[in-house]
Amino acid sequence: MAIEGPLRELGIHDVFQLLDLSRKTGMLRVTSELRDDEGIVMFESGRVVQASVRSNPMSLEEMLLRSGRVTETDIERARAMRSGNGRGRGLGEYLVQCGALSRKELERQMRLQIESVVFELMSWREGFFSFEERAPDELPVTPEIHVSTESLLMEGARRIDEWSRIADKIPSLAVVPTLAPVDESHPTQIDLLPDEWEVLTMIDGKRDLRAIATVLGRAEFDIAKIVYGLVTTGVVEARAPDRRNSGGQRAASEWAERLERARRALAAGEVNEALAAAAAVRAADPARTEARLLVARALTRLRRHGEAADELRRALRGGAATPDVHRELGFAAARVGDFATALESWEQYLRVAKTGAAAERVRAAAGAVKQLVAALDDPDGDE
Repeated sequence: MAIEGPLRELGIHDVFQLLDLSRKTGMLRVTSELRDDEGIVMFESGRVVQASVRSNPMSLEEMLLRSGRVTETDIERARAMRSGNGRGRGLGEYLVQCGALSRKELERQMRLQIESVVFELMSWREGFFSFEERAPDELPVTPEIHVSTESLLMEGARRIDEWSRIADKIPSLAVVPTLAPVDESHPTQIDLLPDEWEVLTMIDGKRDLRAIATVLGRAEFDIAKIVYGLVTTGVVEARAPDRRNSGGQRAASEWAERLERARRALAAGEVNEALAAAAAVRAADPARTEARLLVARALTRLRRHGEAADELRRALRGGAATPDVHRELGFAAARVGDFATALESWEQYLRVAKTGAAAERVRAAAGAVKQLVAALDDPDGDE
């Protein structure tokens, strides 16, 4: 039995719920043209047994090696034990059998891998899904763990909501945290929790959030939240990965492509995706006006008007005194009641853009704000 269709008609959350309730066994393939990515999830009787995504093709053995849970020698021993057994059991089973890993730790690492993929797929709002039903013995893997789909859905919904709150500072797992410079004139005492200290020791200016999570054997989302807290308190700064070794033209092309992706996502109503893509470009190139404008527009769509106004103010301080920035700062400021800034910004805009539909809208808004200010200054109508 094949189940397929666009995610706009049946969201990924509903797809997972359908496969869970109907206790399906088979392979779900999810593709996204916007992200140029593909995810594959294996189900057995409605529960998830394996998951992978093309943009992060890390195998279980790579996770175990990077996190220091096993050694290369352990891997070779497990491979030798598995050799000649055909489909049989997965490598993890042999790592447990040879004493390199406890079963509890194996299951924990496998669950982390599945969660990482499933939670990423749950943030996709566009794309196409296709489920191919198969008999249990036709699955390309022998299940070593069965994760409740219901628990994944509940936790995934919570994480998506929290991601939208931290996306302005932590737009993706590709962010590379670095220690903030010390301000000698304002000495401070750092008071961190054990989890924060653990993450802080992993920050070397090279590892991104995904790499830190792998080394620590922790959930990627938990690491993102901890780094967000460190960035908010000024202990750490977040930047996009350094792509200079790949050549300036390639990096510029990638950022231009990501901005275009943000524009398409915003036009399609995928606001969180647009915010994440634009924020990644802004982190790499803070002086890029288009990135800050797109971040501000996404924040406005999310009704985070104060943050949108702050973003546009930062654009002006960075020298991006373009008409569009002045116009949009005017509307953002008006939405939070900062009428003085709104009128000043619109005045700056109209000095350059004197005609056109946008100029007429600004004049109408400025007139309405002036009337409102006058009414507020004279509530009783006295002259």
